[in-house]
Amino acid sequence: MRATGTFTVKAFTPTELKPEPDITTGLPVGVATLEKDYEGDITGRSATLFTAAFDQGTGVGTYVAMESFEGTVHGRDGTFNFVHSATTSGTDRTAEFFMIVPSSGTGELTGITGGGGMAVDADGTHRIWFDYEVG
Repeated sequence: MRATGTFTVKAFTPTELKPEPDITTGLPVGVATLEKDYEGDITGRSATLFTAAFDQGTGVGTYVAMESFEGTVHGRDGTFNFVHSATTSGTDRTAEFFMIVPSSGTGELTGITGGGGMAVDADGTHRIWFDYEVG
């Protein structure tokens, strides 16, 4: 099944966590936490651990994020984790990866598996979709 929705980032909080040993590369590495709110077939909220090697000025870099979702998918209530990453050259998204973490579902989402994706519209609307099964 495919569930679609939109989300807003309610909070983006950079942390002081740095990799050890301290190695300087062409792009700085940072860690942040995010809180998101979802609407549509996917309704609820998530807590995210976000790591990126990214240049704010050019928009070039790669991120990896682990989200813990709480809410409903097509009316099924529960929680689960999903992971996603992408690379950008400043104007695009490539090398995208998106997967629901196996065995992470609870409640009516116990046994959820699958993947999905994210996109940002020209007007700034953030879209998400899950291609999933609950077994």
